[in-house]
Amino acid sequence: MFKKILIANRGEIALRIVRTCKEMGIKTVAVYSTEDRESLHVRFADEAVCIGPPSSALSYLSIPKIMAAVEITNADAVHPGYGFLAENADFAEVCTEYGIKFIGPTPEQIRKMGDKITAKETMIKAKVPCVPGSEGLLKDEKQGKKIAKEIGYPVILKATAGGGGKGMRIVHEEEGFNEAWEKARQEAQASFANDGIYIEKFIVEPRHIEIQIAGDQQGTVIHLSERECSIQRRHQKLVEEAPSPFMTDSLRKKMGKAAIKAGEAIKYEGVGTVEFLVDKFRNFYFMEMNTRIQVEHTVTEEVIDHDLIKEQIKIAAGHPISGNNYIPMMHAIECRINAEDIWNDFRPSPGKITSFHSPKGHGVRVDTHVYAGYTVPPYYDSMIAKLICRAQTREECIKKMARALDEFIIEGIKTTVPFHQKLMKDEKFKSGDFNTGFLNDFDMGEAPPKK
Repeated sequence: MFKKILIANRGEIALRIVRTCKEMGIKTVAVYSTEDRESLHVRFADEAVCIGPPSSALSYLSIPKIMAAVEITNADAVHPGYGFLAENADFAEVCTEYGIKFIGPTPEQIRKMGDKITAKETMIKAKVPCVPGSEGLLKDEKQGKKIAKEIGYPVILKATAGGGGKGMRIVHEEEGFNEAWEKARQEAQASFANDGIYIEKFIVEPRHIEIQIAGDQQGTVIHLSERECSIQRRHQKLVEEAPSPFMTDSLRKKMGKAAIKAGEAIKYEGVGTVEFLVDKFRNFYFMEMNTRIQVEHTVTEEVIDHDLIKEQIKIAAGHPISGNNYIPMMHAIECRINAEDIWNDFRPSPGKITSFHSPKGHGVRVDTHVYAGYTVPPYYDSMIAKLICRAQTREECIKKMARALDEFIIEGIKTTVPFHQKLMKDEKFKSGDFNTGFLNDFDMGEAPPKK
């Protein structure tokens, strides 16, 4: 087992990894920018190294600075968390070259799944259901129009190096194709320095359901059930739950089998997620694979009672996977608490937290790195906490979440707590009748009067 792990990340996920390492008897190293010196992951790690100014490019995304921190602290492994360098094959390669274990898949596996076209080709060969579309990148809009006519509108243009909804455009008819093509390419180039675009059939009223998998160095791949991730805004997840209210035993078996095929196709090592679009007839299609731990791993942990960070670390150390395929034993919901003004188009709301009280009680979990007096910086992702509730049934879980949200006090900044409070009371959400377009017509109502 590793003696010391450097955590190449920040915020709640860095603190989450510190906690598991401490329980496993492993020393930890936190890295931080000058803006994050007061963050809790810095306070609770065994060692901490400042790696630069607030800019991510000059700190958390700087491979030379992180490797320098590895060297001066004698860490023997690096955990990348999610975001930043978590799916950077070059970083994983540098770690390997220097004899440092990257806690995650191999550089080759990251590259295979990181490029959407290569990933889709791999899945087709593995006989995992895929959305109809182009076999590779589009040469030009003329080829795109031809394929769109063959598979039928609506279609969606996607950046091959995309993520977070960047470089994506839905086209409902041929007339709007050229404009969508140009906008998708421009956004892809600006976001990823890669303007490669491919085309797929746009699935109407889809649900976003993902399967958690784990693969060890001995070649075993298992699934750890599904997560429902359809409550999204601009392709960004806001609420996740397990199990999915749309799932059946038969569908879980089929999707779990497909996810395992996906992992086996690349001999996957580590914890990862295979994401699917599921239509209203319960047909499912491969969308992408995330070769890292995800924000929403917590809901899976709660329903199968299993520490996924610990599993990651054990797999990286060469241990075989613990257990077989998992089935949810309870129900869990996660609400992402972001520093955003929901009545102002979810605009980021950085600043000093003047008061902070997290909810408590049986089956209530809060993962956060913030506290009263902490200043939320404007340089990073706006998520400041995750509120996770667990109960025997979905109905009980929603009631528990509503109660916990009422107890969650964060003052000094705007947060998404009011959005989640309203969502937990929504009849369609409570009935499980929703898809990825649910928030398009969701009415937040009037903002409360200023005090």
